[in-house]
Amino acid sequence: MPASQPRSRARDRNNVLNRAEFLSLNQPLKVNQESRSSGRKQSGQAGAAGAQNSNPKERRQSQQLPEEDCMQLNPSFKGIAFNSLLAIDICMSKRLGVCANRASSWGGARSMINLLGITGHGIPWIAGTLICLVKSSTLAGQEVLMNLLLALLLDIMIVAGLQKLAKRKGPYDINPGLLDYLTMDTYAFPAGHASRAAMLSKFFLNHLVLAIPLRILLVLWALCVGFSRVMIGRHHITDVLSGFVFGYLQFRLVELIWMSSNTCQMLISIW
Repeated sequence: MPASQPRSRARDRNNVLNRAEFLSLNQPLKVNQESRSSGRKQSGQAGAAGAQNSNPKERRQSQQLPEEDCMQLNPSFKGIAFNSLLAIDICMSKRLGVCANRASSWGGARSMINLLGITGHGIPWIAGTLICLVKSSTLAGQEVLMNLLLALLLDIMIVAGLQKLAKRKGPYDINPGLLDYLTMDTYAFPAGHASRAAMLSKFFLNHLVLAIPLRILLVLWALCVGFSRVMIGRHHITDVLSGFVFGYLQFRLVELIWMSSNTCQMLISIW
């Protein structure tokens, strides 16, 4: 052992890297490694301290991001199809809104299209039904008119409820008219004029004896009233189509709860 120690010292003296001029080549590496390791330790300690000091609720909120802040990299086929159809609906509805304002391509015909839309408003139909009911003297006529009045009131309530649930805006920023506010037809989906026109046309075709030309004109009137709302920019195409569907369903509902002649006479006597 005493002999080995002098030999190791002699080797260290004879080693070239242990000379003073070569020590600077080795020291920076050690310093950099030490500084990096110390920096990592300090950052690790700071991160651990921050994680310990953070509130558990904040950590949960950071882990559970809301859906609108997350990008869907693989959307479903149904979502792509729905968004595509919605985009087509909006684009086509804006193109067909040729009477949306005075500066549109058919702006001069806006008054005539609005007049056509008034024929599908609920207030004129309810007022006309009440006048006919007062002047009617037959039991069959009073029965039909009372059920027509019921159908009109149901149409206003059902469409207003569906519009409040959907709250869909029209393709153009157009304020509703006075009659629209009275019938609570302030939103786009579904189109109240279209549902009312479809319900009335089906009701008259089923309960009135009409010639074939009048039947064709009645169906054309319902279609024109519905799509006139697209032309003035109040509704989308899908709003009008869904309005036709809801109008037919309302007619079927009135047929199911059809009031008999005795019931109508009792209600008229109370009134």
